[in-house]
Amino acid sequence: MSRLAAFFATGAAALLIGWPLISAVRAADYGQMGQTFPIIEADLLTTIETRLRTLEAGGGIERLQREMQEQAVASVRRPRRVDGMTPATTKRDWLFDPSIVTEDDMVDAKGNLIAARGTKVNPLDMVQLRQALVFIDGDNAAELQWALRTWSDTAAKIIFVSGSPFDAMKPWQRRFYFDQGGTLTTKFGIRHTPAVVSQAGSGLRISELPLPHEAPTPGGGKNS
Repeated sequence: MSRLAAFFATGAAALLIGWPLISAVRAADYGQMGQTFPIIEADLLTTIETRLRTLEAGGGIERLQREMQEQAVASVRRPRRVDGMTPATTKRDWLFDPSIVTEDDMVDAKGNLIAARGTKVNPLDMVQLRQALVFIDGDNAAELQWALRTWSDTAAKIIFVSGSPFDAMKPWQRRFYFDQGGTLTTKFGIRHTPAVVSQAGSGLRISELPLPHEAPTPGGGKNS
C-alpha cells in the first residue's frame, strides 16, 4: 500500500472511531456543578378540592352562592348609573340624523335585496318612531313627577339613566326602562336630563329641558 493510500485509510479509520468517542465524551457525567433544589409542584386540583370541602363543611359555598345571587339581583334591579349625566340647567335642542351606511347587503327574510352594500339608509323611512323616548334620572323626584305627568303610557317610553326601574313600577303602575351602559344617551349626545327624543320628519329632534324641583308621591300628588 502506498503512503498516500495508507494515510487516507488511517484517517478514515480515525474519523469512524473518533465520532463515537467524541459523543461519549459529550455524554459523560461531569458531576454536580452547583447547588440543586428538589422540584416541588403542588397538585392544584387537590388544593382546590380541599378548599372547597372546607368551605362546604362550614357552609361557605352556600354563602358564596347566596351572595352571588344577591349581587346579580341587585345589579338587575338597580343598574349602574350612566356616567356624566347631570340635571339640565338650560334648554338645548338639536336634530339627529339616524342614517347609516350599510357595510353589507341588506336582505329580507326571503332573501330579497333591500339595500346594497355602501348604500345610505335611514331607518325612519321604513319604521316610524311611534313613541317618544324620555330620559330621566329615576332618583330625581322632580324629573320623575314631570315625566309621569307629561307623558302617558302610550305616548312615551320613560328611560332611567339612574335609579331602579323595577322599584318604580309597583307604586306608579307603569313600565320603565333603563339606558344600560349609556348606549342611547351616548349615541344621541345627551348629557343632561330630562331629555326627549321624538321623530321630526326623516330625523330625530332631541331636547334637554330644565325643570323646577317637585317631589312626587305615588298616585300623582305633590309634596312641597
